[in-house]
Amino acid sequence: MPKHDTPLMDELEKGPWPSFVSDLKRQAEKNPECWDILGQMELSYKDKITHWKHGGIVGVFGYGGGIVGRYSDSPDKFPGVAHFHTVRLNQPSSKFYSTEMLRKVCDLWEKHGSGMTNMHGSTGDMVLLGTRTEELEPLFFDLTHELKWDLGGSGSNLRTPSCCLGKARCEWACYDTQAACHTLTMHYQDEIHRPAFPYKFKFKFSGCANDCVASAARSDFAVIGTWRDNIRINQDEVKKYISGELKAGGGIADSFGAFDIKKDVIGHCPTGCMWMEGGDLKIDDAECTRCMHCINVMPRALRPGVDQGATIMMGAKAPILDGAQLATMVIPFVKPTADNDFEDLIEVIEKAWDWWMEFGKNRERIGETMQRVGLPSFLRVMEVEPIPQHVKEPRCNPYVFWEAAEVEGGWDRDIKEFRERHKM
Repeated sequence: MPKHDTPLMDELEKGPWPSFVSDLKRQAEKNPECWDILGQMELSYKDKITHWKHGGIVGVFGYGGGIVGRYSDSPDKFPGVAHFHTVRLNQPSSKFYSTEMLRKVCDLWEKHGSGMTNMHGSTGDMVLLGTRTEELEPLFFDLTHELKWDLGGSGSNLRTPSCCLGKARCEWACYDTQAACHTLTMHYQDEIHRPAFPYKFKFKFSGCANDCVASAARSDFAVIGTWRDNIRINQDEVKKYISGELKAGGGIADSFGAFDIKKDVIGHCPTGCMWMEGGDLKIDDAECTRCMHCINVMPRALRPGVDQGATIMMGAKAPILDGAQLATMVIPFVKPTADNDFEDLIEVIEKAWDWWMEFGKNRERIGETMQRVGLPSFLRVMEVEPIPQHVKEPRCNPYVFWEAAEVEGGWDRDIKEFRERHKM
């Protein structure tokens, strides 16, 4: 296939950063169809519109998800991308690969597709970019029989679950995220491959509140590690940080000047629950929100408590229909464990699914259904007693709906009564 004149795309090769355009050109030397990817993108840049049209329904026999159909609207100009379907693979927990398996999947993709891959972009999966319809079944056969690998989720189904490094490499993990991710992936194979939901549903498992997989912002069901007893404090190590013997944050904080525990730790505590007393660091753990900041800054001095488990949050999503939403805390504390195959998580998931599949509208994420129907109704279904943490701020909570007569003038009236009562 001929090369295309691509002056606009060539601009993306300039500068110090790696360029996907250079990668495409290199791959095109082995697979000439990649020249048409560049040619169509150049046309899109010039026309300021996409030249991919909606792919419709395309996939492999027995599966309703895993393949994202893609066709060019200019197949005569760019025959190499007349079909350019995307294949999602179900990544291993924590994205631990062997180089042997990566080489095999790359060889497989050069045999059946463009050879271009996307390693865990916005979808989270390993994505194989670009193949023709007639190659899908041979690819799927080789993938499952030779590599023992499966497709990921796409469409209105359970998307491929993902997790952080967990106990494999992180000392802050409060539960086994990898075991949870793997167990629920295997348990819900039907929900991953056969779309039956109002819209997509995502699991993400984070071992602590650092939330390295962004579960609180990106998943419908976030399991975030936490603890419910006191933070463990080593006062001798605290003193070493204060004296400068230990580097705060592993040395990262050095670029911000000398370490000051009041400014860098106590002053950043969101609830103000920390203070120094007689040379010792004190923490009012009843007020601690387990945000991890103090532990991140002084890891040798502070550690999570020993009564560890997880908080379940639900309803996060990126902006599609109704804007971005962060997750809402639903279950304050559970102890996820492989001993019972994570049945405590499964019970919560399926209770939420039953409600969502009955009341959710088409293309409505569960967080949008929660917002539309109201959090009180959702909590009753989940058999959760409402607590103050469910309220964002007085009278401004999107889950609490007020009549106009209740709101109009009410805030000013409350302030006036407060001031009169306290003689302000």
